[in-house]
Amino acid sequence: MSTEIWHNPRCSKSRTAKAALDEAGVEYVERRYLDEPPTAEEFAAVLDRIGAEPWEVARLTEPVAKELGLRDLEHDRARWIEIMVADPVLIQRPIVLTGGLAVVARDPESVRKALDSA
Repeated sequence: MSTEIWHNPRCSKSRTAKAALDEAGVEYVERRYLDEPPTAEEFAAVLDRIGAEPWEVARLTEPVAKELGLRDLEHDRARWIEIMVADPVLIQRPIVLTGGLAVVARDPESVRKALDSA
């Protein structure tokens, strides 16, 4: 399986993770997930690979999260996934997928973990 990064080029953490992949010479597919949102099935599979629930990788400070009252929303996995794929800005970024592993790569250690598993 190839390496993929779910990326928002306006996000500094996404740019840093992408630069780390470039520096490591890793071939990868860049998915601008705000332009090409994951399906509910894709997001659920990525959550399984991360080992997290959707509320654990939600961007709760986004205005839409506040409008939806996500902080107080019942932890119903299917409902959260539905909400997050409908508004992908709610998904933490970047996400790096390699082999069977996926990580929210918001720091250099997470990027290294992803690269080590490739």
